[in-house]
This record gives sequence, structure tokens and C-alpha cells, in this order.
Amino acid sequence: MLSKKAKYAINALVYIGHRMDDGPILISKISEDENIPQKFLEAILLELKKEGILNSKKGRGGGYFLIKELEEINLAEILRIFDGPIALLPCVTHDYYKRCEECKDEETCGIRKVFLELRNITVKHLKDSSLSKVVSIDGNK
Repeated sequence: MLSKKAKYAINALVYIGHRMDDGPILISKISEDENIPQKFLEAILLELKKEGILNSKKGRGGGYFLIKELEEINLAEILRIFDGPIALLPCVTHDYYKRCEECKDEETCGIRKVFLELRNITVKHLKDSSLSKVVSIDGNK
């Protein structure tokens, strides 16, 4: 299950993606329109800024804006930023690998094989789901 942080991050990015031509967007506007607590949203947007997805401008006409193209941002990247590994087992995750304590032999473990296949399918689908694709599907403009 997605964390609220990851879900809010995706919602905020889709919101900003729909309004790319409007210039920087105020946190208060995103918070109000997307029903995301403002303090929580501030932390999320700062994390996205730190990861090189967003930038911000201070002062009049300020707010947050995308610095990556919509096509360059995929859901796998966002989920890993906020929720860590996408895999359901630590022994099948790519970036966060950890051997399962109860495992006798990873090479012959049927459980591992099934969950590795699931992870591969899930990661491929999330990587193929760019923010551009999500914005074009989403009708909330």
C-alpha cells in the first residue's frame, strides 16, 4: 500500500504537471485544491526539490515548478523516494537488498522466485508510467 506521503507527492506532481504553463505554484494553492495538509505538503515538496524534480522561486510570483520534463519522471522514482523499496520481500529488491533470515537457499526458493517476478512486473509498469502519462490520463485540469 502506498504511504500518504507518496500518494500526496504524486497528487501534487500531477497538479503541478497540469499547470506547467502557469509558472510557479504556491504551496497554499496545491494544499487547498488537492486537500493536502500544508505542513505535510511543504516537507514533501522540499524532498522532491532535494531529489532534483522540483525547484522553487521565492517572492512575488513564487512557488514550486518542475525542473524535469514530465516524461522523465516515473512513478517508480517517486515511490522509491517516499516509500523505499517497491518489492514485497527484502531479498528481491534491487536497491535495498537484504537476505531473508529464514531463507535456506535463495537459488531454489520458490517464494523468492514468485515475488521476484511480481517485483519485475510492478517495477516495469511503474517505470513505464511517466508523469506525462498520468497527467494525460487524469482529467482534473
